[in-house]
Amino acid sequence: MATRPSAHRGLAPVPAARRIGALLLLLAASAARLDAQADASAAALRLPRIFGDGMVLQRGVPVAVWGWAAPRARVAVTLGRRTARTTADAAGAWRVALPAVRAGGPYALAVESGGRRIAVRDVLVGDVWVASGQSNMELTVAAADSAPQEIAAAHDSLLRQFKVPLTWADAPAADLAGGAWAPADSAHAGAFTAVGYYFARDLRRAARVPVGIVNTTWGGSNVETWMSRRALGLTDSALAAAAARRQAEDSARREALRARIGGLPATDSGLVAGRAAWAEPALDDSRWDTIPVPRWWEASGYDGLDGIAWYRTSFVLTDAEAAQGVRLGLGRIDDNDISWVNGTEVGRTDGYNRVRAYDVPPSALRAGRNVVAVRVEDTGGYGGIWGEPALVYVEAGGVRRPLAGTWRFRVGAVSFLADGQRINKIPTVLYNRMVHPLLPFPVRGVIWYQGESNANDWAQAVAYRALFAELIRSWRREWSGARGTLPFLWVQLPGFGAPDTVPVDRPAWAALRESQAAALALPRTGQAVAIDLGESDNIHPRNKQEVGRRLALVARAVAYGERLTSAGPTYRRLEVRGGRATIVFDHAGGGLVSRAPGGAVTGFTVAGADRTFVRAEARIEGGRVVVWSDRVPRPVAVRYAWADFPLGASLYNGAGLPAAPFRTDRW
Repeated sequence: MATRPSAHRGLAPVPAARRIGALLLLLAASAARLDAQADASAAALRLPRIFGDGMVLQRGVPVAVWGWAAPRARVAVTLGRRTARTTADAAGAWRVALPAVRAGGPYALAVESGGRRIAVRDVLVGDVWVASGQSNMELTVAAADSAPQEIAAAHDSLLRQFKVPLTWADAPAADLAGGAWAPADSAHAGAFTAVGYYFARDLRRAARVPVGIVNTTWGGSNVETWMSRRALGLTDSALAAAAARRQAEDSARREALRARIGGLPATDSGLVAGRAAWAEPALDDSRWDTIPVPRWWEASGYDGLDGIAWYRTSFVLTDAEAAQGVRLGLGRIDDNDISWVNGTEVGRTDGYNRVRAYDVPPSALRAGRNVVAVRVEDTGGYGGIWGEPALVYVEAGGVRRPLAGTWRFRVGAVSFLADGQRINKIPTVLYNRMVHPLLPFPVRGVIWYQGESNANDWAQAVAYRALFAELIRSWRREWSGARGTLPFLWVQLPGFGAPDTVPVDRPAWAALRESQAAALALPRTGQAVAIDLGESDNIHPRNKQEVGRRLALVARAVAYGERLTSAGPTYRRLEVRGGRATIVFDHAGGGLVSRAPGGAVTGFTVAGADRTFVRAEARIEGGRVVVWSDRVPRPVAVRYAWADFPLGASLYNGAGLPAAPFRTDRW
């Protein structure tokens, strides 16, 4: 029987067995490709870092879940009994929105694609607040007032924090660099933002829903670094010019520091293999530099230094005092220290705002001269022994002797120079890495504590007005689900600096507070006044409980619509009759009261047409304050608490909230 010619000339017919074998090979190859694609899809499946065990999702809005998978891969997302499906785009990005969920939990969140499953456990639904700004928001519960008691009492598993790590980027990033959710228990609460923790604790009591705090803060940062390129209106050339200026400034600092130190050591010669050679009492430190203590080392000629430096001093004891032991006070140290007496380690503490006081046993002491050595590690920003001079002492036999004064000083290692102090002041770079990745994550609102780094002079503080308002508007534009109405609340700067003995015309911190208060013209904003909570010699006042409480009152009014007194007396208008100026206030609920001794009303100044302000007399009359001075027969303007650290700001309302600083002039 003749065979049929092949349809393909020149090719012989393929036997059936061979055809079947080829088909099996083809099927195997196809299956292998599908397996490889599935493996690639599974390997590519990823959630943003804000999604993790113990997370809190925002109630009352569609639940946004997004991430990455293999290109064109199918993705299924399940929260409780709700499931949404989608397909990743050509770059592997995907996003779904699940129906809103009521407050509660815990829930399980699962994401599946290509045979792989990611499970997120112990998910709560409640209210999520972003806590942002610089060091006064970054300051932890462990570094604030009553830390041991507060940490021991922390036991609320429905209050949680996500800490965004300190990172930066030149362009907007898709994801955070890291971070994890932690509950407010005794093992974790010490690391929470103190303001955020006390704010959330009060909200928990009022709203009775889970609360999550997303802590994205960096000490020393200015407002520009938290703003997007669009918000700042920056062009490519402007960004390049800013980078060039930064490089030039860094180079100048580096060379100045090199000239001061005689080099830039990379390793610490004072502590090698656990041996503290520079703590030995017999060490000749006569050729070391001298430095005032307490005082940041940047103010003593070491601008731009991040790394390790050593301090040495001594004190004298009698035989009896040495036999009893002493207490050594070293004030506050930025950031971490190890301390020795006569070569014996007596304590070590981490944290830039914690007061150091170490008990020194008799075994470490001797009659006569005793040598103190302190190794300070600064991880960024300012460094050194700083704070109140009264906290630097040796206490022997119940009597404190001051140790503040001139100490010996030597740099051990330069680990991160200039940029560590400056990177958090470069426009956009913190926004790009620490805010932009969070924008798809719906939140209830923002609490903000920042401005110290924008109050270096009057002009900078005045410029803050426009910048701060644009920060608020831009975050509202950019944040998912905000619809331009995201509640934005802030802490007005407290008092800080040397008290003014006479009225000052252009105090930078007063101008910064005024710039902050101007943002109240924007809808759904609120301000917690903290003028009475400051400390003249501590830029990080430790009473964060009251700051958090006042912020929570503002949130309850602005974000939750409660009818309650959330603000202190706020200037409304000035009325002048004869030689008296009368101030009319809003938010005088419960009446006006003074906390000055004897009921006097203090903190006011007054000026006439010559614009010269003098301290004024004042009294409360019928829910108003009448202000006058015999030196100003025809008053034109009044100011209250108008100073960096105002003296005698005594005015409150019946709810115990302080009057906001103000001026009636625009001179």
